Amino acid sequence: MPADKRKFHIEVGILGATGTVGQQFAALLANHPWFRVTWLAASDRSAGKRYGELPWRLPTPCSTETARLSVEGLKPGVGPRLVFSALDASVAGDAEEEFAAAGHWVISNARNHRMDPLVPLLVPEINPEHLGLIPHQQKSKGWTGAIATNPNCSTVFLAMALAALRQFRPRRVLVTTLQALSGAGYPGLASLDAIANVIPFISGEEEKIETETRTILGRFVKDFVEPSSVVISAQTTRVPVIHGHTETVSVELEETVSHDDILAAFREFSGEPQRLKLPSAPAQPVVYLEGADRPQPRLDVEKFGGMATQVGRLRACPVLGHKFILLGHNTIRGAAGAALLNAELMSALSVIA
Repeated sequence: MPADKRKFHIEVGILGATGTVGQQFAALLANHPWFRVTWLAASDRSAGKRYGELPWRLPTPCSTETARLSVEGLKPGVGPRLVFSALDASVAGDAEEEFAAAGHWVISNARNHRMDPLVPLLVPEINPEHLGLIPHQQKSKGWTGAIATNPNCSTVFLAMALAALRQFRPRRVLVTTLQALSGAGYPGLASLDAIANVIPFISGEEEKIETETRTILGRFVKDFVEPSSVVISAQTTRVPVIHGHTETVSVELEETVSHDDILAAFREFSGEPQRLKLPSAPAQPVVYLEGADRPQPRLDVEKFGGMATQVGRLRACPVLGHKFILLGHNTIRGAAGAALLNAELMSALSVIA
């Protein structure tokens, strides 16, 4: 049965609700057809305060229902079984494990458990079969709950484009990112560092793109994921853009394919979220823009609810064969929206017990 015909009434919580990604979770969950936010948790300095009294940093207002909630401390065993984690990496590792051990299903945006071989690193259009890791995770760790993660923001968009080309067997990839300031969180970089500048280093980012993408494109084998053989070389930069990570990509394919073959692959790419008609799923996960100067963050990043990967400027590459530009919304599909779609998939497939 398509997921949009099901009736879900699931209470959810947000860990790290007061940060930038936590607020994005709250905004995306407002009026969600399946999930209802009933519990918010954050650090001790915010605990005990009403959510609506705390600084709100998104352009869309906080929902009245969520604003009325009091923020509680990070206490495993308290709150709904399904929780979204927007916790900072400095605390997420232990906290998420404690919540999973206490029976919570933790849908995490934090980096801490992404490379755990028993934790799904999930992009629902690409690797839903990786959810098969969860029974092994629970058995190995003795948890009654579980942890599932979404990738680094830049990884999501590159993985989506490469997954669309998987039939042509990508072999080598060069990618350079131009990442928005909001990817550094709030307050992020000092203005004198960011304005009229390009910073050619983001700690740990290149390694994440190179390793996470291979895991996402990898093959699930019984109780582990065998990484893809594709070789990826990444360079990452921070640029003075508010939202939207742009990436320049060159790719070598094992198959000899035409420009039109690649365009068709982008346009026809689809997956389980589209088949199940999940509430947050874009109708097309990869959208090709025809303009010679597109995609652009200022003009395009808010399109498709921020949930699609937008691709443009497909052309021949004299080194690797093909090259293109892609763009994705780093705080929506690259963070909170990615985790929300993961939870929708797991609910629709009855993975969450």
